[in-house]
Amino acid sequence: MVIFTNGSILYKDQFKHNLQVGVEHKKISFIREEKKIEEDSAEVIDLEDGYLVPGLIDLQLYGTEGNYFGGHPSVSNLQGMENDLINEGLCGFLATVATNTDEVVERAIKSAKAFRPQSKGAFLGLHLEGPFLNPEKKGAHPDNLIRKATIDDIQRWLDMAEGEIKMMTVAPELQDENVLKLLKDNNVILSAGHSNATYEEAQSFLNKYVTTATHLFNAMPSLHHREPGLILSIFEKKSYASIIPDGIHVSYPMLALAKRELGRKLFIITDAVASSNEGVYKHQKNKDHYETPEGILSGSAIELLEGVRNCIQHVGIEPAEAFLMATSIPAEVIGMLDRLGTIETGRNANLLWLDKDFNLKKVWFTFTE
Repeated sequence: MVIFTNGSILYKDQFKHNLQVGVEHKKISFIREEKKIEEDSAEVIDLEDGYLVPGLIDLQLYGTEGNYFGGHPSVSNLQGMENDLINEGLCGFLATVATNTDEVVERAIKSAKAFRPQSKGAFLGLHLEGPFLNPEKKGAHPDNLIRKATIDDIQRWLDMAEGEIKMMTVAPELQDENVLKLLKDNNVILSAGHSNATYEEAQSFLNKYVTTATHLFNAMPSLHHREPGLILSIFEKKSYASIIPDGIHVSYPMLALAKRELGRKLFIITDAVASSNEGVYKHQKNKDHYETPEGILSGSAIELLEGVRNCIQHVGIEPAEAFLMATSIPAEVIGMLDRLGTIETGRNANLLWLDKDFNLKKVWFTFTE
């Protein structure tokens, strides 16, 4: 048995002092008030007034440096990506593929299926960001590969994936209703992104077929006093929305606005990419972010824990709330809150020890069902 003591535990959505957490047989065996430890054989971990939090969850990232799965899908890149992310404190992630050729998307699907038996448990599935987007809000996506979805497109990929496609970012205003319904009926989480939807269009699809929004503020119409657009509709409908907390893709005051409006429906992603000199996306790192060769802002260069710290230090979000944005909220979005994102008795012991400044000290991940 391992017993964690002398720290703050993220428990029941709050940081609570004077608690102890016990782990036995890779499961959380108890959460109790702090007391003298009488279990003679226990290994005692003194948290040194630091923090114990659940493993983090990132629902949108493309790879890690040297393992750019999103651009060059392979089992080895997915394996390297998972190992890197576990070391960064993630217990769950969706490997993401942006708008690309069908050959690349289908290679990603086949790689995901082949990797599944080898996964340590952090790989949760695929997030396809495109190609069914709005070219008017293409961002770094190549407009020659963007297209409208067809039933045949979707059914082919669903059949091929056998459940590995967990989330898809689309421009819902351009898709036929039967396409959106097919995806929802197959338990694919639909997210509005790279969309130019009007306020009225968004009112018709949010919380019906589309339950979340991709990288809020980026690649969508800005708030305007005569054309409120997608963003205001998201705020009103209280849909889930992801946001990139690097201070570059979205300014910190705007992140604060989103948090005030959406509360516990806002979660963070890294949208992290990796350097590449070939393929559709030739990401080049420019100090603290990535760009295309044309200078268009592409993915971020942050780790998810860094994003949590940014929310605390630069936005003023309370620490417990900031960690919920990277744990229980994304777990809820993908329907995995019953096994990820919280510290509860009987759960897998997927835990992070952080110091007083929320820097990672140690990772405990078991992943055993």
